Amino acid sequence: MDDSLQAKLKPLRERIDAIDEQILELLSQRARAAQDVGEVKHAAAVDGPVLRPEREAQVIRRLQQLNRGPFPRDAIASVWTEVISACRGLERGMTVAYLGPRGSFSEQAAFEHFGHSVQPLPCPSFDEVFRAVEAGQADVGMVPVENSTEGAVNRNLDLLLSTPLKILGEHSLDIRHCLMTQSGTMEGVTAVAAHPQALAQCQGWLSRNYPGLERVAESSNSEAARVAAENPAIAAIAGETAAPAWKLQIVEAGIQDDPNNRTRFLAVGDFQPLASGKDKTSVILAVPNRAGAVYDMLAPMAANGVSMSRFESRPARTGQWEYYFYVDMLGHRDDPQLARALADLQSQVAFLKVLGSYPAQ
Repeated sequence: MDDSLQAKLKPLRERIDAIDEQILELLSQRARAAQDVGEVKHAAAVDGPVLRPEREAQVIRRLQQLNRGPFPRDAIASVWTEVISACRGLERGMTVAYLGPRGSFSEQAAFEHFGHSVQPLPCPSFDEVFRAVEAGQADVGMVPVENSTEGAVNRNLDLLLSTPLKILGEHSLDIRHCLMTQSGTMEGVTAVAAHPQALAQCQGWLSRNYPGLERVAESSNSEAARVAAENPAIAAIAGETAAPAWKLQIVEAGIQDDPNNRTRFLAVGDFQPLASGKDKTSVILAVPNRAGAVYDMLAPMAANGVSMSRFESRPARTGQWEYYFYVDMLGHRDDPQLARALADLQSQVAFLKVLGSYPAQ
């Protein structure tokens, strides 16, 4: 490098080093303050959750509002999620359950939402994720509920109906599927393995490029990667993080048919977050089997000025062509308008379950 350029860069790099030292000292001050919070809670014999979704959302939103650049607004959420995660871990460790094994999209969503200073608990099925949280083996769980291409993840909708757990938060994840093998080529490969939703999301690409490959459904994409790591004749479809996790090589990246493919995940736990100022409330409803019942179900929301962001039906499995309706509403259940709407709904519907109020992403 040219000496004159080195001379110009040297003071700038020294300035960056000095700023980094200041940031490190401030982070340590923040960590000590988090420890003080834990000590105050302990002294007051408060045995509440270490996770406070509403408080964490408020911290990040406030910093985004204060930001005047050039630091990217979206990066604030990523950076402070890790800062909060590390400080939370000093107060008390937190275990997160998700569909595994390692390298799954659920794992990626869990780390993006809660930070990396958590104890991961990969589970073999969605049922086991819920069971782990209900049994106290994990503090929270992270599960997918809908995909922009393939729609609802029906098993998790059914589990939300039966679980006592509450929704604590949501996280939207860009889904970028990659084809991977042991060798990084398709030589000798006879089958491609993935979760059924991933196979569906890539069916057009697979039909055009490898129509002769057998398609094998696995319990998760990361399980498909594990299988491919043991068998050179199997290719896996999984996220990029699965490749290094299972020592595979990516043959082709971004093979999903929809370039804007996204999956919405929900965090579930055994407590109810307080209002954060920008929240969603999710409920499950069922109506009597009579004319106008669905219209009557929607009327309390319209009358109280409550907006819906999602409305999905799911068969009730009674054999009578009855349905449960999964509804996301804007606002917290303690907000006056939403509280009135829920009270009115209670008198109109045959069944009402509030799944939880939580910070909106």
